[in-house]
This record gives sequence, C-alpha cells and structure tokens, in this order.
Amino acid sequence: MNSKRQSKKRDEPVAGSCYACVCTATSREHVPPKNLFPEAKDFQGEDLRQQLITVPSCDIHNLAKSQDDEFLMVCLAGLVGNNSIGYRHNFGKVGRAVRRSAGRLLQKIFIAPQRLYRVELKDNKFVDVLWGSPDVPRLRRCFGQIVRGLLFHDFGRAFEGQVHIHLAFLHLEAGNAKTFNDFLKKRLEMDLVDCPKLGSNPEVFYYQRSEPDEFGLFAYRLRFYGRVEVMAGVLPAASNPPANIIQKFIEGGIKTIVTLGPEEFEFN
Repeated sequence: MNSKRQSKKRDEPVAGSCYACVCTATSREHVPPKNLFPEAKDFQGEDLRQQLITVPSCDIHNLAKSQDDEFLMVCLAGLVGNNSIGYRHNFGKVGRAVRRSAGRLLQKIFIAPQRLYRVELKDNKFVDVLWGSPDVPRLRRCFGQIVRGLLFHDFGRAFEGQVHIHLAFLHLEAGNAKTFNDFLKKRLEMDLVDCPKLGSNPEVFYYQRSEPDEFGLFAYRLRFYGRVEVMAGVLPAASNPPANIIQKFIEGGIKTIVTLGPEEFEFN
C-alpha cells in the first residue's frame, strides 16, 4: 500500500479493535474495497464513492490485503454481463492498472493459460473477451474478508466462527456443481425475499443478510455491478448444526432429489 493512501487513512478517527482480530485498530478499511467504486473522473463527474462502509483495521489486515484489492477489482469489473457501471470501470481505472503493469496484472489473475475471443455485440460492434480459470482460492479469501468486514459493520465486533464462500457467478458445466449452485441460489432467494438491500451505491454493490435459523446459522448475498453474485454461509462459533445427511448422500454418489417449493434439484 502506498504511503499516501496509508497516511490518509491514519488521519481518520480510529477506536477499538480490528474488524478481523483482537489487535488494536490503527486505520479504517473500506468494505468492500474502495477501488471497486468508479472515480468521478471516469463517470462524468458522478461520485460513486460516497457513504461507503468502513471498519477499523489493524496494520496487519490493512497492509496484507492491498494487493488482493487490486486483484479483486480486475477480476470483477471486466466480467461479461456486468451493468454499464462495471463495463465503464473496466475501461477506466482497471484498464489503466493493466496498462501500467504491461499486462503482468492479468497474469496474476488467471492460474491457467487464457484465450482471447472477439464477440460481436451487434453489426460492426465487437468486444474482446478474455477466458480463463481465475485463482478461486484467492477469490474466496477476498470475499471472506469482505463478509467479515460486513459482520463487524452489522454487529459491532469481530466475528468468531466460520464463513463459507460460494462463488455463484463462476461458469459451471452441467453436473452436481451446477445443480448445487442453482439450489443455493433458489434457497437464498427464498430466505432473502423480505430482507432489505443494503449499501449506498447498489448499482456498484449491495448486500443482504438472512435471519438466523434455529441453529444460529445465517447467510449473506453480495451483488457487484448488477451481475456478480457471491453467497456466504455464516456459522458462529457458538452454533451447533446437525449433520447434513443429504450432503453425505450426494458425496457418496447416491441419487438424491431435493425439493424447494415447486422445483426439484437432482444430484448424481
């Protein structure tokens, strides 16, 4: 993290402990990262960085994630299907970051060779699409930190327990993984039907949080640029959920059908 950014954050009032640990906070961290929100110079003067969520952070958790913030910005802004804000952000701040790195930044995004496709949007209008396998463990780590920041923002203390991240926006071939993805989306859609969308700039980012169930478990849904959906299952340390028999059936290769309302999801 550059010294200018760090100095600016240190000038803001900080009190209490870090959002992710018990260490004393020394700065404030944006949740999600500020660089996901376009600057006014890239958006006809409209400022989409107003009223962003911040949480207290220690030096370790602030400095450790600075490179992850850039990684996440490049991963998300350029995804096909994003709204116009994501599209313009990709050709603004993201494009400048890629050019400054002479393309090396893209090499850090993908863990396998990439392929470049040119897609025709309409007559004589084309867009270049880079297709590859992203660094999924790193993505999960980035979103896990965001969810822990939101947990601190919502409840006022560092969360103790487990956060399980599901990347619903990744392309999946037919099979159990895709069926499970469709099932989770439908289940969370039902659980969040009456839950408000939180966030001051929802076209860039908003989130929803479900109510805890009888075991204390609950979920978050994050949405970026109108299209990128991430789900998180939250298991507080004090929770004691029962064994998931259905999951064991699926993992054992047994044909399993799960029903949600009028829909059926068939595994194996």
